[in-house]
Amino acid sequence: MHVTQKTVPKTGSLSEDIEIIALSKPDLLLMFASPEFFAVRKLPDLLREVLPNTALIGCSTAGGISAAGLVENACILTGIQFDATHLLQASTRLADMADSFPAGVRLGQQLAHPDLRAILLYSPGVEINGSALVDGVSRVVGPQVLITGGLAGDNDAFKRTFTLGLEGVWDDRVVAVGLAGTGLLLSHGSAGGWMPFGPARKVTRCEHNTLFELDGEPALDVYKRYLGEHARRLPASGLLFPFAMQGQDQTESGLIRTILGVDEAAGSLTLAGDIDPQGYLRLMHASTERLVKGAEAAADAALAVFPPVDERLAILVSFVGRRLVMRARVNEEITAVVDLLGPETRVTGFYSYGEISPSHPGSACQLHNQTMTITCLAEG
Repeated sequence: MHVTQKTVPKTGSLSEDIEIIALSKPDLLLMFASPEFFAVRKLPDLLREVLPNTALIGCSTAGGISAAGLVENACILTGIQFDATHLLQASTRLADMADSFPAGVRLGQQLAHPDLRAILLYSPGVEINGSALVDGVSRVVGPQVLITGGLAGDNDAFKRTFTLGLEGVWDDRVVAVGLAGTGLLLSHGSAGGWMPFGPARKVTRCEHNTLFELDGEPALDVYKRYLGEHARRLPASGLLFPFAMQGQDQTESGLIRTILGVDEAAGSLTLAGDIDPQGYLRLMHASTERLVKGAEAAADAALAVFPPVDERLAILVSFVGRRLVMRARVNEEITAVVDLLGPETRVTGFYSYGEISPSHPGSACQLHNQTMTITCLAEG
């Protein structure tokens, strides 16, 4: 496997840098960029002309991630040339939020292959039930296939996101690439660093990813009481105060759910993924130090089972809420991960509206919020 990268600081130089990437004859191109790059006129035509035999995948971001740190208002292009890995591309239109699970099933059916080892999955970041999407893919391909990826961002506007895939650039398509072959080396890690506070609240009414009631009260009223003055900036301030999901016996599930929207009339909260209707929710907060420790834990997990190699690629997906908490110190979590991964690792990634990864080796793939997730790829 060989990796070639370019960071493009402005849309005007995108064509030139794509041509430089093309010189390495990549089998796969990953493109993580701020939204304006996906509005470049004839971008799909340019990619198809310069890279006619290359699988294309990517999404808009709430900030790019490179080995040098946070990349704002720019595009990170990563070309990967595989020695023996076979690639399968898939794409499907997302009709609405209720179509999330069926869309996942459709993607899984397109990617089904006896040698399928892993899936890189990127979806719109708004009007999506990410956990239902992941469940749909998993239902078809099975638990033995590693699924990682994330939900696209648009800085932190939560209005319109983009994906790049088989059919070009769209704001309503879920895209994926399947990796098949016995020589593929894979590992992953996912960790948060958030701390719960206050009492656990019983979910008394919800529907999929819409939370209507906690302890018999309108969920929005309960949430506003805890947020105090921060409630004036909802839904944006919800990124700073996610929920920890707990089971019926109040045991921690390891999943975090972030607020994506509020409905004042219904008194409800829209979360990024499904809610356990029999479970409990507890508010969380974080500090930069705790988030950096979480990022380091994700890197340690990814490295724990990875054999020594001359070159590997690490795809980092971190939630936009982490960036908002850390602000000017956001590079601390990226630097901590890059230092642990070592000089043999090329790094790409983005700040997202949701992260897709198993919690730990052997567990089912899930949608996460507020975590740093790391996927390591190599051939051996």
